Amino acid sequence: MSTAASAATAARATNVRAMRARRRRANFYGWVFSAPFTILFAITFAVPILVSLYQAFFTTKAAGGLYGGGERVTSFVGLDNFQAVVTSATFWSGMGRVLLYAAFQIPIMIIAALVLALLLDSYLVKRVTIFRLGYFLPYAIPGVVAAMVWLYIYSPELGPLTDLTGINFFGHHVILGSMANITTWTFTGYNMLVFLAALQAIPADLYEAARLDGASGFQIATRIKIPMLSGAALLTVLLSIIGTVQLFNEPTIMASSQSWMGQNYTPMMMAYNTMMTSPGDPHMASAISIVMAAIAGLLAAVYALVQTRLGDK
Repeated sequence: MSTAASAATAARATNVRAMRARRRRANFYGWVFSAPFTILFAITFAVPILVSLYQAFFTTKAAGGLYGGGERVTSFVGLDNFQAVVTSATFWSGMGRVLLYAAFQIPIMIIAALVLALLLDSYLVKRVTIFRLGYFLPYAIPGVVAAMVWLYIYSPELGPLTDLTGINFFGHHVILGSMANITTWTFTGYNMLVFLAALQAIPADLYEAARLDGASGFQIATRIKIPMLSGAALLTVLLSIIGTVQLFNEPTIMASSQSWMGQNYTPMMMAYNTMMTSPGDPHMASAISIVMAAIAGLLAAVYALVQTRLGDK
């Protein structure tokens, strides 16, 4: 009996060692396959962030006293660059425009994407592939190209919209709406695909059960489909918030023909021109970028918290 028990114990120990060896091999293969992504992610994302954070604590000035003339010297300034950003009226004016832009552009875009996804997921639309591709095509156009196309469409001399509507799309109080139209046209199809993927992941049994209970198509959409899209809605809104804080293509193209906008119309334009306008200041540009990232992260976290608490009720 003791011999059988010893044999059983030895067999279990052997099985445990074999399982641990397989687990180690699986972990090793996992790291090997993920290594290319990890390396590229570090090079293109993590390292630039760390370098930017490091630069934000320094400044570079010409040596040689009041009149300079000497070589440029980099010195540590602590939080001075960040203080200059958060006390800059120009920065907060640009951030105010971006937040106003987000307040009306994001809801319109998300609702439009949701409606399109619900239509494509219903029985009302035939040849779904054609419509899905058509809605997504604007996203495939580079942002700068799309902004230039719309710039010509808005132009009173070249485009038809001004004559048809009587609206000056480059007016001080209208231009944010003009840019919002470009962004909505570009990204609605992308967000529609996110919602459509979430809709197609909902078990069809729920729809069948609802139909057996006498639910109409509208009731299924409002009481089953939309409530189950909270995760997709969270993702699309978070991405939209982050993207809006980084608004750059549309205002930059608009500013090329509307000099009154200036070079600091949005925070991203301010960071870019601080870096690229001679003499460039990468340290201040880094500080602007980091403050922008902090604001975007804060807004995203607040929205995620609010949606989570509303979902728990």
